[in-house]
Amino acid sequence: MQHNRAGRKLGRTTAHRRSMFRNQLASLFTHERITTTLPKAKDLRPLAEKMVTLGKRGGLHARRLALKNLPDQDAVKKLFDTIAPRFAERAGGYTRIMKLGRRPGDGAEMAILELVDFDFAQRRAEKVVAEKAAQEKKASLLERAKRLVTGKGGDKAEGEKQGEGAAEAAEPEAGAKKTAKKSAAPKTTKASPKQKAPSAVKKGGSARTPRKTGGA
Repeated sequence: MQHNRAGRKLGRTTAHRRSMFRNQLASLFTHERITTTLPKAKDLRPLAEKMVTLGKRGGLHARRLALKNLPDQDAVKKLFDTIAPRFAERAGGYTRIMKLGRRPGDGAEMAILELVDFDFAQRRAEKVVAEKAAQEKKASLLERAKRLVTGKGGDKAEGEKQGEGAAEAAEPEAGAKKTAKKSAAPKTTKASPKQKAPSAVKKGGSARTPRKTGGA
């Protein structure tokens, strides 16, 4: 007879198995539905049921016990504030397992572990809205980047408006400078008529240059 051999090791050490269950619990309470192998889903289901019971109990001590097995503050907050109130009138059976058949490749049996009040249509609509908002945000960021690179669109119009404003402000300044220059310029007197340059050649003289007398 086999004694003290309850549970599955799942080919992992104790620390590895506990860490895996913590991660799966965080994913389950965040998305309210996960896909895993059938043995893992069967071992994870009682842990998830206990966590929902802690959420229904409420209080600081229950939150600390939940954080001990689920070190994810966002998941614990959703468990206590959103999921647990939905099961206030339910005595147990908060999750369910749906078999999916064998996985191609290794032939492992797959299953879905989800909360019993999981609304697939609502979650799908929320996902579509979130994807649409993300695409619109991405498109707006791309358009803004194109405007910054090419200088087209609203940035260019703003630059032209700023340039026009600067030109309008510069025009009166230029006029004031011109008037200041005119007022500061000294008055000039009339120039005296040019005197005629004396002629180099006298009357009766020759225009030739004189030769040197004497030696060669």
